Amino acid sequence: MATQFITAVGRRKTATASVRMSVAPKSSIVVNGKSVKDYFKTNERAKVAEEALATAESAEHYAVVARVEGGGIAAQAGALRHAISRAIIKAEPATRAKLKTAHFLTRDPRAKERKKPGLVKARKRKQWSKR
Repeated sequence: MATQFITAVGRRKTATASVRMSVAPKSSIVVNGKSVKDYFKTNERAKVAEEALATAESAEHYAVVARVEGGGIAAQAGALRHAISRAIIKAEPATRAKLKTAHFLTRDPRAKERKKPGLVKARKRKQWSKR
């Protein structure tokens, strides 16, 4: 019997996470070949990545294999949470309300603003002198 996978993509800033989720007796999250604790060295980042499974109360039912690229560690954790949330909805449509109220389904649109010509950075200007 072939194992059925659920795939989803999540994004945050310039980070992208591709998730392949399957039903398993013991849960696990593997990110780029490492466990979630080893990849996101701090507990805060690992917790952000696992939040979607905890909110949906289905953490012990799925094995997640993720490929994450781009952005920084915090953005990658947010992208992974977004991808896992989307995959859970495909598997269990009833959990949509919980994940939506937790704002895990909304792609965070915040990104670095581009530098404008004539300015030092996006909004920073050179000091103006009257005389």
